[in-house]
Amino acid sequence: MTSTAPAAPAAEPTAEPSLPGFAAERGFDLGAVPYTGRILIESLLRGGDPAQAEVLGKRLALGEEPGLEMPFRPARILVQDYTGIPLLVDLAALRDRVAEPGRVNPALPIDVVVDHSVQTDWAGRPDALGLNEALEMSRNQERYSFLKWAEGAFDGLRVIPPGQGIVHQVNLERLATVVAQGPDGTAYPDTVLGTDSHTTMVGGLGVLGWGVGGLEAEAQMLGLAQSLTLPPIVGVRLTGAVSPGTSPVDVVLALTRRLRAENVRAVMLEFTGPGVAELTAPDRCTIANMAPEYGAMTAFFPVDEETLDYLRRTGRTEADVARVREYCVRQRLLRTDGAPAFGRTIDFDLGEVGPGLAGPSRPDQRIGLGELPASFAELHGGEPRTGDVVSDGDLVIAAITSCTSTSNPKAMLAAGLLARRAVERGLSVPAHVKTSLAPGSRAVTRYLAESGLLGDLEQLGFHVVGYGCMTCNGGSGPLNPGVGEDVDRLGLTVAAVLSGNRNFEARVHGQVRAGYLASPALVVALALVGTVRADLENEPLGTDTEGRPVHLRDLWPHHGELRELEDRFIAPEMFTHDQEPAPAWEAIGAPDGEVFAWDPQSTYIRPPAYADPAPVLRSLSGARALVALGDDISTDHISPVGAIPADSPAGRYLLERGVRDFNSYGSRRGNHEVMARGTFSNPRLRNLLLGDDGDSGGRTLHLPSGERLPVFDAARRYADSGTPLIVLAGRSYGMGSSRDWAAKGPWLLGVRAVLAESYERIHRTNLCAMGILPLLLPAGQSWAGLGLTGHEEFDLDLDRARETGEVEVTAGERTFTARADVQSGGEWDVLLAGGTLPYLLGRLRAQETTSV
Repeated sequence: MTSTAPAAPAAEPTAEPSLPGFAAERGFDLGAVPYTGRILIESLLRGGDPAQAEVLGKRLALGEEPGLEMPFRPARILVQDYTGIPLLVDLAALRDRVAEPGRVNPALPIDVVVDHSVQTDWAGRPDALGLNEALEMSRNQERYSFLKWAEGAFDGLRVIPPGQGIVHQVNLERLATVVAQGPDGTAYPDTVLGTDSHTTMVGGLGVLGWGVGGLEAEAQMLGLAQSLTLPPIVGVRLTGAVSPGTSPVDVVLALTRRLRAENVRAVMLEFTGPGVAELTAPDRCTIANMAPEYGAMTAFFPVDEETLDYLRRTGRTEADVARVREYCVRQRLLRTDGAPAFGRTIDFDLGEVGPGLAGPSRPDQRIGLGELPASFAELHGGEPRTGDVVSDGDLVIAAITSCTSTSNPKAMLAAGLLARRAVERGLSVPAHVKTSLAPGSRAVTRYLAESGLLGDLEQLGFHVVGYGCMTCNGGSGPLNPGVGEDVDRLGLTVAAVLSGNRNFEARVHGQVRAGYLASPALVVALALVGTVRADLENEPLGTDTEGRPVHLRDLWPHHGELRELEDRFIAPEMFTHDQEPAPAWEAIGAPDGEVFAWDPQSTYIRPPAYADPAPVLRSLSGARALVALGDDISTDHISPVGAIPADSPAGRYLLERGVRDFNSYGSRRGNHEVMARGTFSNPRLRNLLLGDDGDSGGRTLHLPSGERLPVFDAARRYADSGTPLIVLAGRSYGMGSSRDWAAKGPWLLGVRAVLAESYERIHRTNLCAMGILPLLLPAGQSWAGLGLTGHEEFDLDLDRARETGEVEVTAGERTFTARADVQSGGEWDVLLAGGTLPYLLGRLRAQETTSV
């Protein structure tokens, strides 16, 4: 959807344009334009392009598709440390390669929130938070020192230190202004691009934002205009109201299933209808967070009085709130009862949603509470086997995680109330369940403590373990004693439940195959029962001290109780108190200078191997398939997160360099040597080159030798023989996180093209940004359906690919035409230059030559 345009940097913004005045002058009904479209029109006007703004306004007012490209520059860029450090490593590498390092400097404000590095090494004990934070600092000193150097070396870069909260919740509670203000006082909509795909969460506050790859963010940061091919703006018309006993997470899981089925891939969604007014701002943000899971580019709720009340409740000043309201009224960006025109509208009745979960391996696999045992049985089948500590179907991780729902006080208070009632009835959590609570910000801990509910959660083992993206991103730490040994010895299928947004196989933990998403309260309930073989609708969670069965309905909080607790214990000062960095962060030193002093012995921060100009991609002859994959391959499958196994190529690389604490793949993203070795090494990746006989564990078939090798070793052998590589895949290739390493890693292995049935939006962009050609198989065909096995030699004729969009592919004795999924001239420029960094380097050097 977005790509680096070859044009010069965007024009300087003009003075504040009047949207109502412009619409009246050009003769279209602004009230019929979706609010998302109004923000895009404002951006065009402020950038000095009234002609395009008029075209867009008239089309959207009639409910037509936009059908145009536009340059888009956000108000700011937002990154977290797992994506931010590689991004800054790339910029540091560019500074090495130009005569004037200061020219490589951000043109937009950038916030880096350090939230992904803390792990759940310790849990279920009062000192877990301190122990985990101490480990985080000791493991990541080198990475954090690099961040401090970057904050001093680059203009407009702000680092939010560890221990403050998850990037999205910090964005909601502190960074989002809803209406931004330029140095000259000009007001304009707050818009944001983020290198985390769940940047869409802020759309619940009326801030237009979406996730991009790190390479795309780099181009934005360096002032290059972005060409946005505007997708359709689809309305989701909400009616009814959420039923008592139904949580915001229940709503979003039901929506995710419905919207996936409606095929909203890569569209802009805008929520409308009377049901919007029935949702609080945190409810809306919970829904907007999951946009990547239902496939949309954005999920937007227009600003209204509830938005303004949220700003007050989270400590914004009355002057700031008044400024937001005045601007939105003036520009007709404040939601009214009128209905904009949408070319397509999806109706959704909030009142039809009941409690549920999603799993066992995708966020759109929504099930009712009573369907949980059947869901697990479909995955596992057969009678459960029992080890010394744990059995098939046992829950081994129950995590209230930081992303989707800890920003929602109603969801967190419900978990606390359920815990209180469970404690009162004498229930406890089985020893095989690892329990944890990772609040999205310190404000959550404050109101849970003030209400007394934190103590109830702690009695069940839900102690605070850290403020960051922990279990939900693979930083779940070791399983409880004896559990992992049973799983490995018997090959058990065990489960995790978390209140996050992703449950792809092996994402949460390499030994945990089944993952379920649920509200925080249901996480507590499942922890009590200790298994996913239980029917929560009909079976008891346990027995109380008097031997009586205790059902979920006996513990479930009432809506009135939650509202009373919110009114009593949540105050604005909780969101503004104590935001000072920890002393351990302050104590970390950092080098000075415009150019970073690389340490050749570092295993964390190394200059990347993909920054220099690459040969122009003109043809691929005699290419081999490195891996052959099926449907729904996520970026976790391609570039894993979490622990690095000692017997993996990445583990062996680190051991050879004397490293004993591997940390995680995410923390090593500043070292391309580790990441290349980790590519396609996920233990749950099914590589069909090896036959349909289960998980390949990061191995592939080297051709034509027929040897089974680790993917990295096979890629090196192909490189030695000069053999280019491709990837074969099915539908929705690259779903999940906006992880540019899922494109960088394959490029380093020698992959230059992917043949797939369809791509997820961000990953398709990332492939182009790395110089890897995304090709679409003929409509309605899979690679197996074309008669391919993946054992063939592939010849790709790319001579006319840019002009026609078509590529003739010869695979053995078969020939077919694939279509290049490249969506703008700017993307072609970047792709053919070998990727974003070589492209940017060429532009920077050209500018230096011109200025001489």
